Amino acid sequence: MTLFELTASRSFQDVPATTFAAEGVWERADLQAAIRDRIDVLGEDLLVVAEEFGDFDVRRRIDLLCVDRAGQLVVVELKRTEDGGHLELQALRYAAMVSAMTFDQLATTLGRHLRAVGSPDADRARELLAEWLEDVGGEDAVLERRVRIVLVSAGFDTQITTTVLWLNDVYGLDVTCIRLTPYRVGGRLVIDLQQLIPLPEAAEYTVGLRRREEATRAVTSGEGRDLTRYAVTGPPGTSAFLPKRRALLLLMHQLHAAGVAPEAMAGVMRRSKFLPVQGRLTGDELAAAFVSRYPKAEQNLGRWFLDEPFADGDRTWVLSKMWGIGTLEVMDALISLAPSAGIGYLADDTGDPQD
Repeated sequence: MTLFELTASRSFQDVPATTFAAEGVWERADLQAAIRDRIDVLGEDLLVVAEEFGDFDVRRRIDLLCVDRAGQLVVVELKRTEDGGHLELQALRYAAMVSAMTFDQLATTLGRHLRAVGSPDADRARELLAEWLEDVGGEDAVLERRVRIVLVSAGFDTQITTTVLWLNDVYGLDVTCIRLTPYRVGGRLVIDLQQLIPLPEAAEYTVGLRRREEATRAVTSGEGRDLTRYAVTGPPGTSAFLPKRRALLLLMHQLHAAGVAPEAMAGVMRRSKFLPVQGRLTGDELAAAFVSRYPKAEQNLGRWFLDEPFADGDRTWVLSKMWGIGTLEVMDALISLAPSAGIGYLADDTGDPQD
């Protein structure tokens, strides 16, 4: 693909392409560092958790290890060469090696990465990761065994593109090829970033088909994680579809408005998930009182819905964000506290109301 400049005389003028080698641009020190700091150029749903990750083998290191909001690890491999080297083979090995990582291992890895780059949030790595994975269970999230792969290079030979197309089509892998082409424009080095595989126009359709097939297999086999969102139904109407923890919070607020006491709601769940402090408090006062009453929460305030508390009598109650399996059982038990209130929930995959 040729890049053109539209001149003042309304004519096209070629912008000369160059190479990273000619420009003295290195893989790790330059390209990798730039992508690490702007990972959104590869996708808006990526969180970098490690650079040069090699816990499994000191001789082999993943350029960038990321995780998306669906709890799927993403291996990013980078080359500045115009043929891509053996990117796809390296990435497949790396994907297999990290496929069994747990939330705890990933949180530890993120903490090391944040300290390495001098982030002030290094001590909050576990909390940050839980917030990132909120839609799939937060701290209770189970990471996908299937790992996404993103190959980034100045070019790809036909051996790589043929292999990637075959892996994606026949085996249902999620491998993306992104080409970086450098151009010299005056005194500036400009990078043209193009996704080659899958074609951007077909990517959403292809991913949708794959996820539908995976969901079908999960239902028929009884395996897989439930990523279903839920709408809360009640006197105010039907809410938008929300992650389970958000649906639980809204459900509880509607039950509270209907006269169900927080003490009663706490009785149908683990007490550590719904905690009170003395006084009717909000904002910083609530946070200070919560830390004073529950000192272990000081480093993990992001795990609590402090901005949406429950005021009742002379106490204020706060709900945890850390929910995974068992959420629906708790929602059903809560609904049973006020069976005539007309409050329930609706699953977006079945359309069946539960009330």
